[in-house]
Amino acid sequence: MVKLAPLQPEHVAHFYTWLRDPEVIEYSLSVFQSMKTTEQIDQWYAATLQQANTLNLGIYLEETNALIGYAGLSGISVTNQSGEYFIFIGEKASWGKGVGTAVTKQIVDLAFTSHQLNRIMLTVSESNTGGLKAYTRAGFVVEGRLRQAACRQGVFHDKIVMSVLKAEWKPQGAEGE
Repeated sequence: MVKLAPLQPEHVAHFYTWLRDPEVIEYSLSVFQSMKTTEQIDQWYAATLQQANTLNLGIYLEETNALIGYAGLSGISVTNQSGEYFIFIGEKASWGKGVGTAVTKQIVDLAFTSHQLNRIMLTVSESNTGGLKAYTRAGFVVEGRLRQAACRQGVFHDKIVMSVLKAEWKPQGAEGE
């Protein structure tokens, strides 16, 4: 279905289209809501590729190697053995096909094996039902609620805090998967 690999500088062009589509960025980073120009996107993308304590991976379709989004972990703390999961699927044709769940499981697997993390958390807009389903399928559980933590199109909504612990995690390919 999909594979994860490093983002490349030349991939920025995909983000020009994605970040200008209000439907694509509706539940995404707040910074995406204000980026309109190619220069702003270029600056953000260059900074993203250089971030310390962050794992940024492109999401590629296995069959065509086409970039459809990116995902990873931000705020990786070696001391606390923790990080915050994120995913952005820019290609709408890939929505609703299990990509989010597959990518989330792959990143969680990397976090607990290659990066020796103990805890991964995320926040998700309450109205992002697809995201909530994908994260639950990947083993995340609800920890709490950040009331009216996001504002989109002039309307406030809650963000749900979810996490998964290494002790709760079932490795990919484990029995029952």
